[in-house]
Amino acid sequence: MFQASGGWIEVVAGVMFSGKSEELQRRVRRALIARKRVQVFKSHLDARYGGVHRVSSHDGRMLEAIPAESAAQIGQQIDPQAQVIAVDEAQFLDDGIVPLATSLAERGRRVILAGIDTDFRGEPFGPMPVLMALAEVVDKLHAICVLCGNPASRTQRLINGRPAAYDSPTIMVGGSESYEARCRACHVVPRPDDRQVRLL
Repeated sequence: MFQASGGWIEVVAGVMFSGKSEELQRRVRRALIARKRVQVFKSHLDARYGGVHRVSSHDGRMLEAIPAESAAQIGQQIDPQAQVIAVDEAQFLDDGIVPLATSLAERGRRVILAGIDTDFRGEPFGPMPVLMALAEVVDKLHAICVLCGNPASRTQRLINGRPAAYDSPTIMVGGSESYEARCRACHVVPRPDDRQVRLL
């Protein structure tokens, strides 16, 4: 594990069902064992499983968390004594999470952020790409493709059992009833004719 005398940023990224929340929980528990003062936040949009006041993994593990609508709301609730700040579902937060995480790290805090790095289209999701670029530590996790069994690097959104169209809303919170983990080859996003990608 990376060590630094000051603060730093860690990002746990990947597709749905890759174990991001479990990894965030593991790091938080280790920090607590090390007698660090820890605060855990999550996007208020994720009310699945244990509700908005818990970070929940797909396997049922839970961790108490403070729900937040924005990076500014997180900033207003930071405990001055907290040494470790963890944020789950960071992809749902506004771009203000980038300067907030940077400021916390510069003030000696360990900042752990977990989130989906690409949306259902396979494109960069919210502030995650910038967070990954600025972090000292980045771990990109993979799930298993439900169709072929290869490492999954994409999140497939399903609507009535069929792949969601490209122009569907970017944010739609759901679980296994709405999403599958897929590899690049098995990931399908129907596009209108005028949005077809042309390979030059």
